[in-house]
Amino acid sequence: MKNYFAAALFMAASIAAAPAVPVYIAGREQPAAAVSEESGEAAVKPSAPEAPTENVTETASAAAEFTDESYKVLDAATGEVMEVAVRDYVIGAVCAEMPAAFPEEALKAQAVAAHTYAERQRRRERSSPTAELKGADFSNDTSKYQGYFTREQTEKFYGDKFQENYAKVTAAVDDVLPYILTYKDEPAIAAFHSMSSGKTESAENAWGTAVDYLVPVDSSCDISAPKYTDQKHFNRESLKYALETAFPGIVLGEDMAEWVKVLGTSDSGTVLKAQAGDREVTGNELRSALALRSACFEVSYPEGEAVFTTRGYGHGVGMSQYGAESMAADGSSWQDILKHYYPGCEITEQKKSL
Repeated sequence: MKNYFAAALFMAASIAAAPAVPVYIAGREQPAAAVSEESGEAAVKPSAPEAPTENVTETASAAAEFTDESYKVLDAATGEVMEVAVRDYVIGAVCAEMPAAFPEEALKAQAVAAHTYAERQRRRERSSPTAELKGADFSNDTSKYQGYFTREQTEKFYGDKFQENYAKVTAAVDDVLPYILTYKDEPAIAAFHSMSSGKTESAENAWGTAVDYLVPVDSSCDISAPKYTDQKHFNRESLKYALETAFPGIVLGEDMAEWVKVLGTSDSGTVLKAQAGDREVTGNELRSALALRSACFEVSYPEGEAVFTTRGYGHGVGMSQYGAESMAADGSSWQDILKHYYPGCEITEQKKSL
C-alpha cells in the first residue's frame, strides 16, 4: 500500500507559503478503497436513495457544460502531459479516492472535494507555474497530488464490477459537477483523510498553520470504522534502526522504554510533542519515521518490544471519508457532509473556466 504522508508534508509547506491562491495537495493519505480491502471487512452501509428521476435532465445538462473543459495532467511515469476532460478527471479521482460501495451522498461529497482540489491547483499553476509540472495543472504522482485513475486503470481496479461501480460513481459526479467548495470566493483547501480519531484535527496542529475552516469537528462515527485502532510492533533492533535512520545522530540510551515518550497531545488526540532519544520531535515526525497509520498514538513496552497503538488513519484534517460514509448512511446529504467537515465554507456553483 502506498504511503501518502509526503503529500501531507507538501501540503503543509504550501499552506505556510500561502500565495493568493495557495496550492492544495490531496489531504487524504491512503485511498479509502485500499483501507477497506486491507481490512477484509464489509463495513459499507446501504446506499442513500437515488436522486429523483425528474432531476436527471437538469443534472445531465449541468454536467455537459464541463465535457469540453479539460485539466492538464502530467503522467509521472512517461513525462507526457495529458488533456483530461474535467468530468473524466473528477470521475477518475473519485474512483481512486473512495470505494464505489460507499453511499451515493458520500461519493458526491468526495466528488466536490476532488473538483475543488483540481480548480484550486489549476488556478495556482496559472498564476505561479511549477517547473516540474511542464505546463500541467498537476500530476498523477500520488506522493504529491490527488489520486486519479484513467478509465483503463479503473476497469482494471474494479474488475468484474466495473460497469456497476463506474456507473454509480459517474451518476454521483454528474449530480454535483457544477459545484465546488469556496472560502472568501476562492476554492477551499478541501483536505480529507480516511478516518479520524473520533474528532478531526486542525490544520494548525497537523501542519503548523491555522486555516479558518480546517478545525476540529465531531466525527465519533469513525470509532466504528474498520481498523480504527491498529498496532505496530518493534523489537529493539528494528526500532533502533528506524529512529536512527529518521533522526541522524540521535542518542538512544540502554533502556528501550525511554526511547520514545509522548509528551503532549491535542484535544483530538494527535501527538504534538514527543521525546525520541535525546531530542524532542513531533508526532508527525514519528509517524513518518515509524510508518504509523496516524499521529494519534500511544506507546507501550511489553516484554522487550515497543508497541505503538494508533487511532484513525491519515492526518485527520478536513473530511473523514468513513465519517462521510456514516453520515450518508444515516440520511445526510452531500451538502450536510461538506458543511459539517468544512465549517464556514460555501458550496458554490462553478461555471465553465475562463
